[in-house]
Amino acid sequence: MYTEKENAKNLGVVASSPFHNPQQLKRSASNNDNTNSQSQYNNNNPVQHNSSSMRSIDELSSSNKDFGTAAAATANNTEGEEDLESSFLEQQKMDDAAKSGTRWTLQDFEIGKPLGRGKFGKVYLARERRTKYIVALKVLSKNQLLKSGVEHQLRREIEIQAHLRHRHILRMYGYFYDNKNIYLILEYSPGGELYKKLTARGKFSERTSARFISDLSGAMKYCHSKHVIHRDIKPENLLLGAKNDVKIADFGWSVHAPTSRRNTLCGTLDYLPPEMVEGREHDEQVDTWALGVLLYEFLVGVPPFETESHSATYRRIQRVDIRWPNGMPDDARDLIGKLLKKDPRQRLPLECIPKHPFVLRCLKEMKRALVRSENLPRAVNFLYNSPPGEYSNIK
Repeated sequence: MYTEKENAKNLGVVASSPFHNPQQLKRSASNNDNTNSQSQYNNNNPVQHNSSSMRSIDELSSSNKDFGTAAAATANNTEGEEDLESSFLEQQKMDDAAKSGTRWTLQDFEIGKPLGRGKFGKVYLARERRTKYIVALKVLSKNQLLKSGVEHQLRREIEIQAHLRHRHILRMYGYFYDNKNIYLILEYSPGGELYKKLTARGKFSERTSARFISDLSGAMKYCHSKHVIHRDIKPENLLLGAKNDVKIADFGWSVHAPTSRRNTLCGTLDYLPPEMVEGREHDEQVDTWALGVLLYEFLVGVPPFETESHSATYRRIQRVDIRWPNGMPDDARDLIGKLLKKDPRQRLPLECIPKHPFVLRCLKEMKRALVRSENLPRAVNFLYNSPPGEYSNIK
């Protein structure tokens, strides 16, 4: 652990990045006085600080330039005296900013156990030293991002996700960088990856599936109201919170499209809608299709169009060739069928999903089960402490 003096000294070690303008993630003075708490973590609630503690995304958009152009400009710099002087002054500004608490560095966090691993880096449990906030810190390698040519995609992901505020969408609180990595400060979801839970169980119960799909429909409706199309809804991109609430965690393929329709073929094969498979334009209805595929996979354990070859999967998607397993409830089949319509205009509106009979039935059953579980300790206590003949009074 650093002492306060040592930590202040080390706040400015981050070198200037070729990816971004040196201005960066900011903390305001109001952040120092907030004392709201979050009981599930026994820490201050970072959600309460979203407007003041992190750099606004509008500033990010206006200050950032093209990643590739900036990287090329940095690579072509000469080693003349003017460049050395400019670099020194730039670094001095960054050091001063870090010491005054107006930008984050890695020294501001205590790094814990790894939470996951991806193509471009790892995710760690972390705690901000001063406030003791618990977050997930996603560490992305600049070299890997540049080699794969996805720096524009990352910038778009940051700009979109940092704007979104919904209980079923993973919060992105901000970002910072050094000369090797880019760090994303994310909401910590202690429930872990939903895909691992689904794989371990084989499939989910009707009640769990209905709750997840209802919550996700609300999150998707919110995204669409902000003109954001996700385009890659699948179990691998979902996390579970402290209360087993589902959260959309990856916006790598998302796009902000307020007016135009899109043509890019993207996402995961088993979840692609017919319009993408056939090379037609698509809009936000691709997310509605994905929810239908997701609900099927929750209930059955495999996607509805999965085959041993890509070409066969493409054909089944084009024909909307759904093969219903024995035991699938009629109301579940009805909901999935209304979501998996080939014509995007005929798909069930997202706001109708929570009102569908399948969802209403399952949530009603879940509520009854919860009431019974809450009453059970009282009933057991009554049985042990009441004289014979009074058992009929239990409610």
